[in-house]
Amino acid sequence: MKVYLFLADGFEEIEAIAPIDIFRRAAIEVSTISISKEKLVRGAHNIPVLADSLFDEVDFSDNDLLYLPGGMPGTKNLDAHEGLKRLLQKQAGEKKPIAAICAAPSILGKMGLLKGEEAICFPGFENQLTGALLSKEKIVKSGIFSTAKGAGVAVQFALKLVEELKGKTLAEQLSASICV
Repeated sequence: MKVYLFLADGFEEIEAIAPIDIFRRAAIEVSTISISKEKLVRGAHNIPVLADSLFDEVDFSDNDLLYLPGGMPGTKNLDAHEGLKRLLQKQAGEKKPIAAICAAPSILGKMGLLKGEEAICFPGFENQLTGALLSKEKIVKSGIFSTAKGAGVAVQFALKLVEELKGKTLAEQLSASICV
C-alpha cells in the first residue's frame, strides 16, 4: 500500500500529521510530497515539516491513494499547482482513490471531479463543490472520493481510509490502540 500526501505552505498540520501517523501505524507506506521547490514546508500554524520528496522528483503511478490536507493558504497553494491538478485528473480518470479534508475538497470541486458525488468540506467552501451532493456527515465516501469536514475529524478520517485500504479489523484495532 502506498499513499502520497501533498504538502503546501499553509497546510493544516493536524490534517496532515495525524493521518501520516495513523497510516504508518497501519503499515501503509506514506510519502509526503512538497509542491514547492523546497522540502521544508511550513504549516498554517508555522510548524515546519520536512517532506520526503519534491513533487517533480516522484513518479506517482504506484499509489493506492492521493491525500490532500486542507488549511489556508495551503489549499490555495495546492489548487495553484498545475502538476498536482493534472495528477488528480489522471487519478480520477483511472478510478483510483482520492481523499481530501477541510477546504481541500474545494480543489476537486472546482475541477468538476465531484459532480454527482456526495461530499463534505469545511463550512463556507460548499459553493466550490461544483455539482456535488452536499452531505451533513463529517466523513463521506462516495465513489473514489473520501472527504472530511475539518481538523477535528482528522484521526477518524485516517482510520476510515485505513479501513478502505486494509480492512475494518485493522482500523478497529488501531482505533482501540489509540483510544478513539
